[in-house]
Amino acid sequence: MRRPFDPVYSTAIAAGLGLFRFWRLKPHASGAEHLPDAGGAVLAMTHFGYLEFALAEWMVWRHNRRHVRFLAKRGVFEKPGVGWLLRGMRHIPVDMAAGAEAYRAALKALQTGELVGVFPEAGVSASFTVRDLKTGAARLAAEAGVPLIPVAGWGGHRLLTKNRKIAGRDRFGVPVHFCFGAPIEVAGGADVRAVTDELHSTMQRMVDRLQAEYPVDGTGQWWQPRHLGGTAPTPVEAAEADRIRNARREAERIARTER
Repeated sequence: MRRPFDPVYSTAIAAGLGLFRFWRLKPHASGAEHLPDAGGAVLAMTHFGYLEFALAEWMVWRHNRRHVRFLAKRGVFEKPGVGWLLRGMRHIPVDMAAGAEAYRAALKALQTGELVGVFPEAGVSASFTVRDLKTGAARLAAEAGVPLIPVAGWGGHRLLTKNRKIAGRDRFGVPVHFCFGAPIEVAGGADVRAVTDELHSTMQRMVDRLQAEYPVDGTGQWWQPRHLGGTAPTPVEAAEADRIRNARREAERIARTER
C-alpha cells in the first residue's frame, strides 16, 4: 500500500536509520504480522530506555512503512531542535498534571486511522521489569474502537536510559529485539482496569521471552534485571530512587517559584 509522503517524518526516519546503521545495531522483530496495514491501533510499549520510540518506529517502518504518533512528556517538546522535530512529526505532547488534551488528540488520531504509541508505565523503568500500568491505553482503544497491541522491546536501553552514562563505544553492535503481541480487542464499556492488568501480564511475558532469547549474556551487567543475575536495581529500589528524585525536583520547582 502506498503511504502519503510526510516530509518531516520521512527525514527523521532517514536520520534515525543513518544513526542506527552507524552504530551497527542488530534489529530483530517477531510478531510484526500483528501490525495492521491500515486503520488505527494503540501500540502499548514497554519503557526501559529513551530511544525506544525511535527503535519501535524503525521496526514498524521496516514491516509496512507506517508511521507511529507517540505520546511524550510536554517538556521534551519545549527543547530547542528536538521540540521542532517532534511537533513536525505530529507526536502528541502530554501534560503529566492534566492529560485530557493529549487524550483527545490521541483519540482523534486513532479515529482517523493513525497508529498511536503509548508508554503505559508513564516513565522509564530502571529495574528493567514492567512497572504498574496506567489505564489510558486501554481507554483509548475502547473509545476509538481499535485494537490494543502489546509491544515489548529489549536491548534499546543499552543505548540510552535513565541514571546511566553509556560510553559511545558500548553502543556499537547492540542487538535490539522487539516483539509485537496479538491484538487485544477492547469492547466499549469493558473493565479497563482488568484489560490493563491483562496487558501488564502479557507485556511482562513478552519481556521474559525476549530476555531469555537475547543473544548476549547479561550476567553481572548493569542492563540486566537483578532477578536474572544482573546488577540493575530491584523494582523496590528503583521505585524508591524515583520517589527521592521526584521529591527533589518538586522542592526545586517550589524554590524557583518563590524567588
